[in-house]
Amino acid sequence: MTERTILKISHLRKEYDGRVILNDFSLEVKKGEVIVIIGPSGCGKSTLLRCLNALEDIQGGEILLDGNRVQKNSKNVSVMRQKIGMVFQNYDLFPHKTVLENILLAPLKVQKRKRSEAEREALELLEMVGLADRRNDYPRQLSGGQKQRIAIVRALIMHPEILLLDEITAALDPETVHEVLEVVLSLAKNESTMIIVTHEMAFAKAIADRVLFMEHGEIVEESRNPGEFFAHPKTERAQKFLQSFEYQGTKRCGK
Repeated sequence: MTERTILKISHLRKEYDGRVILNDFSLEVKKGEVIVIIGPSGCGKSTLLRCLNALEDIQGGEILLDGNRVQKNSKNVSVMRQKIGMVFQNYDLFPHKTVLENILLAPLKVQKRKRSEAEREALELLEMVGLADRRNDYPRQLSGGQKQRIAIVRALIMHPEILLLDEITAALDPETVHEVLEVVLSLAKNESTMIIVTHEMAFAKAIADRVLFMEHGEIVEESRNPGEFFAHPKTERAQKFLQSFEYQGTKRCGK
C-alpha cells in the first residue's frame, strides 16, 4: 500500500440547529486504505460521509481531497463528487430505467463519455458483480442485494478516487447481505480506497485496515489492528458497544 495521503479531514465541525454532530473531527486516509467506522446510532457516522461528499454544509474545519478543498457550494463541487463516490443504504435507483440505463446515466450526462466505451465498462462491471444477465431488467425485478450491487457498479463506473459506503447492508435480509459484502471484499483486494460505515462486525474485522469507533461526533478509539480491536478494545465504551452485538447474536441463536 502506498503511503500517499489522498484525503485529509482537519478539525471538522458539523451542527444541526445548534446541536453539534461532528466535533473537531480529524482524519487522514492513505490511498488504497480501507477504513471502517463503527459506533452507536446517531454518533455522526453517516453525517461524516455526507460531509465528505459535499452533501452537507460544514460549520468549521476543512476537507481536502488530493489537496483540493471539498465544499458544498464551491464551483468545483461537481468534479469533486465524481472523485468521491458514495453508495447509500437505500440504493436510489431510478425505477423507470433499466439496470444498464441507471449505470450509464452519470458517465454519459456528467462526464460526457462515449456511449460505446461507457457501455463496455458497465458490462464488465456487471460481470464482476455477477449481474451481467440482468442488464435489461428494471429495479422492481431485482432483489435488495442485487439492487445494492448495481448501486456499487454505478459508483465505480465514475472512477472515484475514494468510495464511501454508508450502511449498504442495512436494508437487506440476512441471506442477501453476503452478496454485497463479497463485492466489497473484492474491491478491497484490488486496493480500492474506501471508508465504510457498517454494523456488520465480522465484515468490519475481515476488511478493515483501520477501525474507528465513534461516539458523540468524535473518535473514541482507533486501531490499525482490527483483530486486536474486536478481541480486546481498549476503551470501556467500545467494550460495552461490542458486547451488545455479542448479546444480540446469542439471542438470535436462541441460547
